[in-house]
Amino acid sequence: MSVNQIPEKEPMNPEEKKNGEKSQNNVELKKELGLLNGIAIIVGVIVGSGIFVSPRGVLQEAGSVGMALVVWIACGLISMLGALCYAELGTSIPKSGGDYAYIYEAFGPLPAFLFLWVALLIIMPAGNAIAALTFANYILEPFFPGCTPPPNGVRLIAAVVICNIQNFQNAFEGTTTEPGYIALAFYSGIFSYAGWNYLNFVTEELKDPYKNLPRAIYISLPLVTVVYVMANLAYFAVLTQQEVLSSNAVAVTFGERILGVMAWIMPVSVALSTFGGLNGGIFASSRLFFVGAREGHLPAFLAMVNMAYFTPMSSLLFLGALTLAYLSTVQVYTLINYAAFSEALFVMFSVAGMLRLRHKQPNWERPIKVNTVLPVLFLVICAFLVFLPFYVNPWDTGIGAIIMLSGIPVYFLTIYWENKPKFYKRAIGGTTNFIQKLLVSVIDKKKFD
Repeated sequence: MSVNQIPEKEPMNPEEKKNGEKSQNNVELKKELGLLNGIAIIVGVIVGSGIFVSPRGVLQEAGSVGMALVVWIACGLISMLGALCYAELGTSIPKSGGDYAYIYEAFGPLPAFLFLWVALLIIMPAGNAIAALTFANYILEPFFPGCTPPPNGVRLIAAVVICNIQNFQNAFEGTTTEPGYIALAFYSGIFSYAGWNYLNFVTEELKDPYKNLPRAIYISLPLVTVVYVMANLAYFAVLTQQEVLSSNAVAVTFGERILGVMAWIMPVSVALSTFGGLNGGIFASSRLFFVGAREGHLPAFLAMVNMAYFTPMSSLLFLGALTLAYLSTVQVYTLINYAAFSEALFVMFSVAGMLRLRHKQPNWERPIKVNTVLPVLFLVICAFLVFLPFYVNPWDTGIGAIIMLSGIPVYFLTIYWENKPKFYKRAIGGTTNFIQKLLVSVIDKKKFD
């Protein structure tokens, strides 16, 4: 079969349509992920780099050890609240693409494209770049002790055993009273929990998504919250507040205190964890661009499936190139603010879309339906995180908003405008044909029903 030939699709029977399964003759993404794979994706992506980057940022904005611990616990509860809402979204709209699919169904193509645009320019590549920078810094730490990487939480039990109770006395002394800075502390904390919705990006590859998606969420989020709180208790049990704030690598400083000559284990462990998280993040987030291209919101060559491995290879390579562009900066906390603001904004849209779909499509099958109080509470929290930082950090949040709005003219020029010039169509068509042959792929033309 020529690589330019797209296999004809056979009609699905009702049972196949319900399960999102297709004929084996089609070149498409395969359902190969079970419950353990789903748990591994969520836990691996979340724990990957966040806890090794954010403790210093949370403490810096919160102002005290006690408030920092409150932020970490609250971020876990907020993530669990959001994950419960996404369990309903993921089982009522069992399509890959996560937020893109949900916003598309609820609000139409333009808002969905704006999420895709922001995810393409900020959320996905910035998150992957942060993980990559963390990996690089930590793997070099044993060889170049003077370098500046971020923190970690390995050997947690040992740290708690050596607990220094003095560091928890007057734990709330110095707590900031400025709501905007509290919101920024949540940005760093929420970034560490980023990834709780990534399994929703690969719903089409999940076996029995109606059962395995919510189960993976229910198991993963409490587990990660306990690990994160324990990690921070370990840091503060061994290090003073001033030591955490002055350290460029909290986990390394922590390891030097309790591991002695074996302190090299810490940066190596962090690097391995970060590398695994980066792998999971790229795996899941590349499916977003794949689905966006399949809907016609990105060039068609990103909607290709490799004929040998049944993976969206062009989308994976595209995401890798975007991530490399972000490595031109090492300002990790700036990247965190960009990514956290943008993600909080569109997660808010997705959950608002869930409420809209309940009104718009009341007869849809919803295997999971959460109490209305939960999404409303989550929307209030998201609004707090999105709008309060504007007056204490208008630059980072303002840039995020401008990048989002810049997607509106791009949408009308590249998608809404149908009669594009011939040279534009030839350029896109030629690029698609070249990449299709290069990667031995075919285009998956399946679209949202």
